[in-house]
Amino acid sequence: MTENAPQQQTDLPGAWNPAAEEAPLYEGWVAAGYFTADAGSDKPPFSIVLPPPNVTGSLHMGHALNHTLMDAMSRRRRMQGYEVLWLPGMDHAGIATQNVVERQLAGEGLSRHDLGREKFVERVWEWKAEYGGKILDQMRRLGDGVDWSRERFTMDENLSKAVQTVFKNFFEAGLIYRAERIINWCPRCQTALSDIEVDHSDDDGELVSIRYGDGADAIVVATTRAETMLGDTAVAVHPDDERYAHLVGTEVELPLTGRRIPIVADKHVDPEFGTGAVKVTPAHDPNDFEIGRRHDLPMLTIMNERAEITVAGPFEGLDRFEARPAVVAALRELGRIVAEKRPYVHAVGHCSRCDTVVEPRLSLQWWVKVEELARKAGDAVRDGRTEIHPPELAKRYFDWVDNMHDWTISRQLWWGHRIPVWYGPDGEVVCVGPDEQPPSGEGWTQDPDVLDTWFSSGLWPMSTMGWPERTADLAKFYPTSVLSTGYDILFFWVVRMMMFGVQEMDGAQPFDHVYLHGLIRDAQGKKMSKSRGNVIDPLEWMDAYGADATRFTLARGANPGADMALADEWAAGSRNFCTKLWNASKFAMMNGATAAGSLPPASELTESDRWILGRLEALVSEVDGLFEDFQFAKVAGALYQFTWNELCDWYLELAKVQLYQGDSARVEATRAVLGHVLDTVLRLLHPFIPFITEKLWKALTGGESLVIASWPSPASGYADAQADTRIADVQKLVTEIRRFRADQGLKPGQKVSSRLSGDGFGDVAGHEDAIRSLVRLTAPEDGFAASASLEVAITGGTVTVELDLSGTVDVAAERKRLQKDLGAAEKELAQTEGKLANEAFIAKAPEHVIEKIKARKETAVADIDRITARLAALPAS
Repeated sequence: MTENAPQQQTDLPGAWNPAAEEAPLYEGWVAAGYFTADAGSDKPPFSIVLPPPNVTGSLHMGHALNHTLMDAMSRRRRMQGYEVLWLPGMDHAGIATQNVVERQLAGEGLSRHDLGREKFVERVWEWKAEYGGKILDQMRRLGDGVDWSRERFTMDENLSKAVQTVFKNFFEAGLIYRAERIINWCPRCQTALSDIEVDHSDDDGELVSIRYGDGADAIVVATTRAETMLGDTAVAVHPDDERYAHLVGTEVELPLTGRRIPIVADKHVDPEFGTGAVKVTPAHDPNDFEIGRRHDLPMLTIMNERAEITVAGPFEGLDRFEARPAVVAALRELGRIVAEKRPYVHAVGHCSRCDTVVEPRLSLQWWVKVEELARKAGDAVRDGRTEIHPPELAKRYFDWVDNMHDWTISRQLWWGHRIPVWYGPDGEVVCVGPDEQPPSGEGWTQDPDVLDTWFSSGLWPMSTMGWPERTADLAKFYPTSVLSTGYDILFFWVVRMMMFGVQEMDGAQPFDHVYLHGLIRDAQGKKMSKSRGNVIDPLEWMDAYGADATRFTLARGANPGADMALADEWAAGSRNFCTKLWNASKFAMMNGATAAGSLPPASELTESDRWILGRLEALVSEVDGLFEDFQFAKVAGALYQFTWNELCDWYLELAKVQLYQGDSARVEATRAVLGHVLDTVLRLLHPFIPFITEKLWKALTGGESLVIASWPSPASGYADAQADTRIADVQKLVTEIRRFRADQGLKPGQKVSSRLSGDGFGDVAGHEDAIRSLVRLTAPEDGFAASASLEVAITGGTVTVELDLSGTVDVAAERKRLQKDLGAAEKELAQTEGKLANEAFIAKAPEHVIEKIKARKETAVADIDRITARLAALPAS
C-alpha cells in the first residue's frame, strides 16, 4: 500500500487568469486557420450566418447571448467532423449611420446638404473606416469562431450586385411597384419607415371632442390629433348606426376652414367608440386613407416633411405639436369644443432610431408586393423545410406572414443602396440591373432614394455566399443549417430572408432551423434600458469575470423562446465554476492523470471508477440529445451538475483514497479513469467555455487544440447498476454523517473516533476508507466507548455509526436534531396512513403506487421506533 501518490509538475499556473490567457489563445486559433471553412471539403456542411450587427453598434448583452449560442453550435459541429462555416459581417444601417455622421457634421457647423450627396457618402465611408465595426473586435474577445476570411458588409460590391439583381427581378415580375400610399414618416430622420421600424408606446395625450355643423345637422367627432382636422375631407359613421342615418349623404361645414365635407357610411367605423362618428383625414391616417379610397375622397396633405402645417392661414408654419393647442384654442373660441380629456393614454408610434413621434403621411414610395412572397415563406415552415424552435413560436411567425401588408422599401436618405431606377425626360421609367448601363443623355435622372436596410440584409444568407453567381460556397453551405436570433427580430429580418430566399433560390429555404432565444432582463425581470440604469455591459463582465464565465452564465439561462434574467452574482458563480474546474484539473494532472492510452477493462476497476464512467456515458448521451433540441440551458446545467457535484465533490474525493492508499495497479487505473473523465468533460464544456478548456486540455493531453479535437462518444461497457447503487449508498451515508457533525457543532476538519456496523454496512464496507476520509472519522482504538450514534438507512439495511464525542457532543443540540427527525417521521406516517385510509384513492391508484406508500409507512414506523430509542438513551442535559 502506498501512502501518497507521487506528485507531478504541470505547466499550469496556480490560478486561471482570463485577462492574460484569452486573447493569445484566440489569436492562435485564427492564425492556425481553424475557423476557415473549405467549400471543397467532403465533410458534411454546417453553416450559420451571423445576424449582421450595425456598423455603428457595440456588443451588448443580447449580442453576447446570441453569439455564445452560435459559437457553441459551431464548435460542437466542428468537433463532430463537419465543415463549419460561421460567416461574419456588418450591416450598413442606413438611418443609424447617416444620423451619426450628420451629428458629426453638425458639430462642425455643417449639414449633408452643404457637402452634397457624393461628398457626404464619401464622408460616411471615411467614418466607417475609422470608427465603424468596433463590435468585430469585441466579438474576438468573446471568442467567436467566425471565418474572418469571409467577412462581409452589406454595401460590398457583390452584395450590392445581389441587391440590384433582386430589385430588377422583382420589378420585372411586378413584385415591386411605385405608388402613393400612407407611410410612417419620421420628421427628424426625414424618411419613410416600414411598420417594423416603428416602436409603439402608451403616451399621455388628450382626447378632444369637436362639434362639426350646427343644430340638428351637427355631428361630434373625437380626436387625439386636433391639428389634422385641417385636412379632413369627410366624417364617417357606421351604415347601421340609426343615430346618423339621416345625415349620411349630406354635407357639414368643417370649422376653421370654410370647406364643406360629406358624411359617409363605412363599415370600418366602430359605433361603440366615442360618439360613433369619426373624422376622416385620408392623407394623414392609414385607416382614413382606406376609407378615402373606398369613397373617392380628396386627400389633402397639410404638413411638410418637417411636420409643419402648410395650410394657408393662422397655423401655417407651426410645428404639429405647436399647432395642436393652437387649433384647440381656436375651436374653443368658436364654441366647437364639446369635451376635453387630459391626460388620455393612447398608443403612439415612435421612430425606432431617434424616438421621434412618427407622422402618418401620404407619400409616393416604392413598395414590395408581399402577398405571394409571404405565402411561400409561410409554406416553407408549414411543410417542414424550415423548423422553428421552440415550435410554439411558429404561430407568431404565421400570424405575421399570413397578415403582411405591402412593404415600403424606399428611404429618403443618401447612405444606402440607391434605387436602380432612372426616369427619362418623357416619363420613361427604366430599371437597371447590375451588369447593365443606365440610360444617359439630357433629362435622365436616377431615383434619389435608397433602399430600406432590411432589403439588403434580407439577402444575407445568399449574397454573402456569392449569389447571384452560383459559387462553391453557395453550393456547399446553402441552405444554412441554423439561424439563431432573438424572437423580437422574427418579423424584422427572418421573414424577409425567407421571402427572398424561397423566391430567388428556386424554393430552397435560407435555413433549415430557426432558433429563437428570449430577451435579456435584469434580476427583477425588468427590461434593460439606459434610462432605468439596469444595463449590464458584457465587456465589463468579461473584464471582471472573463469571457468563459460570461458565456457560461448566458448559456445557463438560454431556454428556447424564454426571456433571461441576469445579475452580477450569477457571473461570479460561473467564474467560481471555472475556478473549480481549474483546481480539479490541476489536482488530477499533478497526481498523474493521463488521457493517453485506453481504459482498463471494467473488471479491473473499482466501483467508484465504474460509477463515474457510467455517469459520464449518460452525460454524453444527455448532452447530445439536448444540443440537438436547442436546449442550451439544460446542456449547461447538466455539465455544471456533473462537473461540480459528481466529478469534483465525489469522484475526486473517492479517487484520492485510491491514489494515496492503493497499490500501483490501482493507482494507474485511477489515473487513467480520472484522465479519461477529465478529457471528456473538457471536450463537452469547450463549446461554452472555450478558453479555459483549451488551456487545460492541451496540458492534459498534449494535443494540438480542442477546437479541432473530436467530440466525445459514450464509452460503453462501464455502466454498472450495482456500482451506481453502492455509490448512492456511500453518498447518503456521508451526507448524513456530515449533517450529524454539523448539528453537533464539530469543526469540518475535526477528527472523531468511530465504529461502523449494522446489517447494511457490508454493502459499503469496500468503501470504508473513502467514507472515513470524507467525513473525518478515525478507526476505533482500544477502549473505544461510543457516546453518540447515528443510524442511516441505505439500500441493503441500516448502517450504525457509533462515535466517541467525549467532550464534543452538545447533548441539547443532539436532542433537538432527533426531535426534528422524529417530527418529520411522524408527519410522514400521518400522510401515508391518510392516503391508505382514503378509499377513493385506493380504488383508483395503481398497485405499484399503493405498495410504494405502504413501504413508506413501514419506513416511517421504523424511524419513529429508532429515534425514540435514541432520545431515551441520551444522557440528561
